[in-house]
Amino acid sequence: MTETRAAIVEREFAHPPAKLWRALTQPHLIEDWLMKNDFAPNVGHRFNLRGDWGGVLDCEVLEIEPERTLSYTWDFTHDDEAYALKSVVTFTLTPTPAGTHLRVEQAGFRPNQKQAYGGAHAGWKQFLTKLDALLARTEA
Repeated sequence: MTETRAAIVEREFAHPPAKLWRALTQPHLIEDWLMKNDFAPNVGHRFNLRGDWGGVLDCEVLEIEPERTLSYTWDFTHDDEAYALKSVVTFTLTPTPAGTHLRVEQAGFRPNQKQAYGGAHAGWKQFLTKLDALLARTEA
């Protein structure tokens, strides 16, 4: 078995878990901070994330525990194995006195995917900045 590693990004949000949960699970909000999608918060639901760069990610909801955990596959098919990726993204929400701690883990990067791993780490930081901006301008 090939050893894989995970990109992990954590951030504190000055918003309650319920507000973050809506942004993680409502398609029109997901589109605002992540990508266009046909997401539905149901275990087993298959959906796509469509990037502005023209790529399509094939996903399937694996786990849902409202306002606590959301996990789905994040698969990108590519002719070059260094770019093809089969991974799992898990969002973990933990209430804090000031709001919510969000942990994003994308697991499944192979040793030959250093560039994809680095890109995911940087990408999730950018996505969470966009998520924070969305939360700041939307109602509770």
